[in-house]
Amino acid sequence: MLAMEMKRDFLSTDLQYIRGVGPVLSERLSGLLGGHTVLNFLFHRPINIKNRRMVDSISSATTGDIITVSVRIGAHKSAGFFRGRGAPARVLAFDKMGTPISIQFFNAKYADYWFRQMPIGSYRAISGKLEASNNMWVMNHPDFIEESENIDKIPTFQAIYPLCDGITQKTMAGIRDQILPNLPEFPEWLDKMVVNQLNDMTFCDALRVVHKPSSESDLDPESIARKRLAYDELLAHQIAIAITRVQKKSVPGRKMIKTGRLVDKVLADLPFQLTMAQDAVIHDILRDMANSEQMMRLVMGDVGSGKTIVALIALLVAVESGTQGAFMAPTDVLAGQHFQKIKPMCDKLGIVCDILTGRDTGKTRREKLTSISSGRTKILIGTHALFQGEVVFRDLGLIVIDEQHRFGVNQRLQLSAKGNMVDVLSLSATPIPRTLAMTMYGDMDISVIDQKPIGRIPIKTTKLMADKIPTLIERMKNELANGAHVFWVCPLVNESETSDLMAAEDRYAVLRQIFGDVVGLAHGQMDKKQRDAVMAQFADPNGPIKILVATTVIEVGVDVPQATIMVIEDAWRFGLSALHQLRGRVGRGSAQSFCILTYGMNTTPDGLKRLDILCETDNGFEIAESDLMMRGNGEMLGTKQSGWIPYHFVDYRAHRDLFRYAAHDAMELVKSDPKLESARGLAIRQLLKLFDRIDAMNYINA
Repeated sequence: MLAMEMKRDFLSTDLQYIRGVGPVLSERLSGLLGGHTVLNFLFHRPINIKNRRMVDSISSATTGDIITVSVRIGAHKSAGFFRGRGAPARVLAFDKMGTPISIQFFNAKYADYWFRQMPIGSYRAISGKLEASNNMWVMNHPDFIEESENIDKIPTFQAIYPLCDGITQKTMAGIRDQILPNLPEFPEWLDKMVVNQLNDMTFCDALRVVHKPSSESDLDPESIARKRLAYDELLAHQIAIAITRVQKKSVPGRKMIKTGRLVDKVLADLPFQLTMAQDAVIHDILRDMANSEQMMRLVMGDVGSGKTIVALIALLVAVESGTQGAFMAPTDVLAGQHFQKIKPMCDKLGIVCDILTGRDTGKTRREKLTSISSGRTKILIGTHALFQGEVVFRDLGLIVIDEQHRFGVNQRLQLSAKGNMVDVLSLSATPIPRTLAMTMYGDMDISVIDQKPIGRIPIKTTKLMADKIPTLIERMKNELANGAHVFWVCPLVNESETSDLMAAEDRYAVLRQIFGDVVGLAHGQMDKKQRDAVMAQFADPNGPIKILVATTVIEVGVDVPQATIMVIEDAWRFGLSALHQLRGRVGRGSAQSFCILTYGMNTTPDGLKRLDILCETDNGFEIAESDLMMRGNGEMLGTKQSGWIPYHFVDYRAHRDLFRYAAHDAMELVKSDPKLESARGLAIRQLLKLFDRIDAMNYINA
């Protein structure tokens, strides 16, 4: 037993102790793998397979094929000069049928080394891409060169890993070959019926298959190995959720019951009527708050669906019950916008609403902190500054967390710790297909606002060829003269901040030449205070900036009712969900709004399809479903901001059925074995440790 435990500890071994790695390479790998242990390596999944099919004769292959072939070395030709440039060092070789091939190396200073590796008259197995030049077969820089008797060292199916500078495929393969023979075995944690469906493949067997495939389909999401690892990962997550949910349900809450003293006055004073969806969500929240259990509810609502007023109703109920409420937003701009909306209503009610951000310093900050700790401040709006140690509430009853996926679990827990039995209400404007949301956020109850505010005019969305942009600019002149504000969003190309910045600055320069000082620029590389100042000038109806050229920093939360035009340049480069979020920055006032999606001749068919979908519907949940089915989670632009969990082996599209199975399996297990003390429960503890669900383990141990 001790020997088995020691072998399992192998997975936590620092990679520097793996033969051929060392501390320098381990440090470099850490940046690529997200850590420096054997387990980090194993969870760094290959993303492709290169088929190095073995051929007896080159004549059976075609140009562009990747082949492995045994050849006899016939001659060496040293590097020289060819048409004014350096010519490669060449090795002339012949396959079994006598077909000649020129093996070429372009780094001439290593010519003697390569000639020594392939002495004349010797037999070598080479593997690489076959090309043709001047009626001659050519292989430039073979990926593998082995003595013919060692041809088995060349993989028929080579796993291709994501890399970084200084790391090669051979480096990764070498480390893998040191690790795989030493993998431990674990007691089976899956249900027997599931194991049977997976052909009795174990967790470690699946890792071996994925890292050393024997067919082109072994990395496919539908393969047995991928399904096994995906289910393991999902089960670990779902068990952690189930344990957390049970633990949270056992924590007593406080009953906060609506008296109507404040809420009814606000509702009566609203210049609009709440939608049926808003009413239903408010009902869910009031029921939770009146319950003796701690509220943990997530409200998902499309852009512009009216989540803020729902949050305010909850905050006012907390105040009616004699407690304080906190509203946490991810940015200063968002916090400021919530404050501007909520404070006037609070002033009418005679209750103190304040804002606290990192900008508050000195005497102003001390006065605000005193007001909070004394209980005078009833509703506090702010950023991460709210969970700093010096912020002390007199009696915090409710926390509202806007764009909840932008805050880490530890941050949310820190804020919860500032009160006694605090209710938590999370808001998300990122549409997620409901079936996935139920399993991704299973530790929370979920409500959905699936209606737009009554009277909201739908945004007219159209495609526009890039060569028509000058015509668009001429039309903009008339709109600006009538008081319109314009967003002009430039794409993030290849996820490069540099190219992102250049695209925005180039467009800014062009528009500034045409429109002058009314054009502003906002991007992620600007000083935060400078960027916030520009966006504030744009948001001000009487401000100097009428056209804001921006990157995706404006994707979520910026509220500019007078903005009626959204131009998204090279829109096909964005995912559907990102486009929908950007479009939601307009159409927030009473005037007709427009979203123009530009595209060029290089637009892909899938890119055009995304634009067509956006032109056909404004339902964020339908769009999220389409985005998922078209491209899967791996390619969705903005995944880091969307709340999607960055799984190692799970494909949201291919494995969506596994979500439901894992959620059901986890709930049943935790019901029957809440402390994970059964044989399967003890095995599950190993699973939780492997997938770093230490939070769940801590709950069990507590």
